[in-house]
Amino acid sequence: MTTMQTAAASDTDTARALAAIETQIAGARASCVFVFYGQRHDDAHIHRWLSARFPGVAIIGGTSCGGFMTDSGVWDSNSIGLLLVDDESGEYGAASGPLGEDAAATAEALLGQALASCGCAGQLPEVIWIYQQPGREEQTMMGLRRVVGDRCAIVGGSSADDDVSGQWRQLGPEGVWRDGMVVCVLFPSAGAGCAFQGGYEPAGPNGVVTRVAYHPSGESGTVTATTGRELLAIDDRPAAEVYREWTGEVIPPHIMRDGGTILAATTMCPIAVDAGRVEGVTHYLLVHPESVSASGSLTTFCEVSVGSRVFAMKGERRRLVERAGRAADLAHRALDGGTLAGCVMVYCAGCKLAVGESLDEVAATVAARMQNRPFIGCFTFGEQGQLSQCNVHGNLMISAVAFAH
Repeated sequence: MTTMQTAAASDTDTARALAAIETQIAGARASCVFVFYGQRHDDAHIHRWLSARFPGVAIIGGTSCGGFMTDSGVWDSNSIGLLLVDDESGEYGAASGPLGEDAAATAEALLGQALASCGCAGQLPEVIWIYQQPGREEQTMMGLRRVVGDRCAIVGGSSADDDVSGQWRQLGPEGVWRDGMVVCVLFPSAGAGCAFQGGYEPAGPNGVVTRVAYHPSGESGTVTATTGRELLAIDDRPAAEVYREWTGEVIPPHIMRDGGTILAATTMCPIAVDAGRVEGVTHYLLVHPESVSASGSLTTFCEVSVGSRVFAMKGERRRLVERAGRAADLAHRALDGGTLAGCVMVYCAGCKLAVGESLDEVAATVAARMQNRPFIGCFTFGEQGQLSQCNVHGNLMISAVAFAH
């Protein structure tokens, strides 16, 4: 039987926040702990406390943009939150480390270590849950898929800070990392259900990527001249110029001239690639434009291949508010009638900023769809999940893993 519990506290002092959490979980046990917190907290202290409080338990998490949400509501950037999964009949393992030069090899090795840590070497988990440094997600997914392919869902997020200044960290059994990855393998005794969605729809315009920039492996996840995060041309025209035409000139003229960040301006109008069809419905993998160069290239938070057709997408605040609840509901339905124990959710930090003051409604909607069972949701700079039965990395996405009781 699986039981779950959330605990959270807001305090600028890490020790005081943890003391408040301890009073909430006195006597509680755990097989796995998800932990998220604001970037200003002393996560070395958090790690020491968790290791002493839950020795030998699978631990995964890290910084989350501006706080997190739970079944009790939205928590600010001074907060620390836990989701405890207690499942004596299940198996849970975790491993962490720096990504190093070969992120794919690191991810593959960490998966092996996580499986070995819970006595499940060579077995296929029901779910792999990951948290990592932003930037090389496609490489880490490649490493994990070399082992499991798409036979199980790979779900998780890219750790985030409050202002994209690089203050993100990852926390796992071995400690805290700034440039690392945590891999957790889940073998829940009563099963789990997953969902991965985006809250956007096609706006109409589309075109084919005809050139991308080449960067050496290790700089931004770009490894070839045919796949990358810097789009040079769409339909043989400067990519930024084409994108600006598609979006009603959302990029200001001075940025088109001099280059600069467009992250906030493009949250409601990303691009996407066709990720396949399920029951006749097209699924789109969202790609968030991040910046423009003076030469007219468009840099994104996700790799795109030459020859891919990219679609202009549009979002609405109401859809982003409601979509989180829908993802939670779909994960619940995937339990095939099993009684719900709780849920862990990944909600894009860009979507969080876009919904603004409606974030409380997002948390309330998820809580209602989760029948007020325990859940925790982090706000990330990249999202991973299974779309059209393929494990992928995307942007502006929402994922949920529901656990059966």
